[in-house]
Amino acid sequence: MEILNESAQKSVKKSGMSTGGKLLIGVTGGIGIGLSIVCASFVAPAFRKFCLPFVPATTEQIQNVLHFLPRNASGKLLDIGSGDGRIVVAAAQHVKELKTDGVELNPWLVYYSRLAALRHGVSKQSSFFRRDLWKFNIKDYNYVVIFGVEQMMQDLEYKLIAECPHNAKIIACRFPLPQLQHERIIEDGVNTVWFYDLSKQSNS
Repeated sequence: MEILNESAQKSVKKSGMSTGGKLLIGVTGGIGIGLSIVCASFVAPAFRKFCLPFVPATTEQIQNVLHFLPRNASGKLLDIGSGDGRIVVAAAQHVKELKTDGVELNPWLVYYSRLAALRHGVSKQSSFFRRDLWKFNIKDYNYVVIFGVEQMMQDLEYKLIAECPHNAKIIACRFPLPQLQHERIIEDGVNTVWFYDLSKQSNS
């Protein structure tokens, strides 16, 4: 009888270890899948026509952008490829009468941006859209901020000219638009910002 009890105890212990192992594998697998889903949102841009990676704007770049936004500006501003939303939030804080929006394809960055706007008290003034920027209509925006890559600037310039209001102001960071003539520029290395006024282009 004692031998039988020892055998039963060993069987229970083995069964317990097996269940624990399965649980550990399940948890590890779940974490792995979760990380894959999150990481896919950041890796996916590399497989598009134009790779627009997430590179946070520096404090200097934000200040240079705000330099071209007068305190009495009105209307709507759009940040193309808004990332973590810091430009949109900063613009809303800088100009109280300006409606500030961001368009971003990465869902996690969109969620983060919305939380950031809420945390900084500008959620009613700001909106973030999870859209493909090439399919996003920009016809209602008076100010457009661009943090792009060099390869996309030509096509983006065509979109801006075709869709923006004739008096829209364009603020390009890191890379200039290839054909439009800038009105002003802040030369600051990687933080360089170009300012364009479409109304001046149409009169030239």
